[in-house]
Amino acid sequence: MRPLQIVDGATLPGERPITLANRGDEWLVSVGGRVLMSSRMHHSEEELARRALARVESPTRVLIGGIGMGFTTAAALDCLTESGSVTVAELLPELIEWNRVHLSHLAGHPLRDPRCTALAADVYDVLGRAQGNLDVILLDVDNGPIAMSSEHNQRLYSARGVRHCLAALRPGGVLGVWSAAPSSTFEQRLRGIGTNTEVVTVPAHPSSRAKHTLFFTHAPTPASTAKKKGP
Repeated sequence: MRPLQIVDGATLPGERPITLANRGDEWLVSVGGRVLMSSRMHHSEEELARRALARVESPTRVLIGGIGMGFTTAAALDCLTESGSVTVAELLPELIEWNRVHLSHLAGHPLRDPRCTALAADVYDVLGRAQGNLDVILLDVDNGPIAMSSEHNQRLYSARGVRHCLAALRPGGVLGVWSAAPSSTFEQRLRGIGTNTEVVTVPAHPSSRAKHTLFFTHAPTPASTAKKKGP
C-alpha cells in the first residue's frame, strides 16, 4: 500500500486540525486524525442529491450545506436544467480551495459550472437570507446529526435548526440530510416539524457493506399545516 501523503491542512473552529491527504488515486480529509471523507465513498452523497431533487417537481434553486469533495454538488447539477442554480455554503474557505485546486477532477469539476456558486459562509446564515424561495436544501455537514468535527454544527439539526431550514424552502420544498449513522431522535424531530418524512439507508459505495442514512422531509404547505392543526 502506498504511504499517505499530507497535501495541505487547516484549522477548524476550536483549534481542531483538518488535513487533506492522498494515497495513490484516493483522497482523504481527516479531522483530528480521523477520516471524515474519502473519494472512494461517495455514492450516498450522490443519492442524497438525486433523491431529494426527484421529490420536487421542476426544481431550480438548490442550496447545499457543506462542499465535501464536490460529489453532492455535481449530482445536484446533473439533475437540474440549464436554468437551475446551486449555491454551496462551506464554512471552511480552505475546503473550497482544496476542491478547486486538488479535488475538482473527482466529481467532474462542478465548481466550474456557471450554474454553481460556492460561498465561504455558514449555511445557517445563508438559510436566513433565503426568504422561503428555495426548492431543495441538502445538508452534508460534518457527520450529520451526530457531529464529528464541530459541535457548532449541531444547531442545524436541532428543532430550531430544522424549522430554520424549512422556513427557507418554498411550500412543499424538500430538506435532505446526509448522516453517517441512523438517528431516531432526529427522525422524530423531522416527523414532528416537516411533512412526508422519509428515512432511507443506502450503501456508501455500491459494493460496500458500509451504510449511510438519508433523511428527507417536505416544508409544510397551507393544506398540510391545516391538516396537522385539525378542525
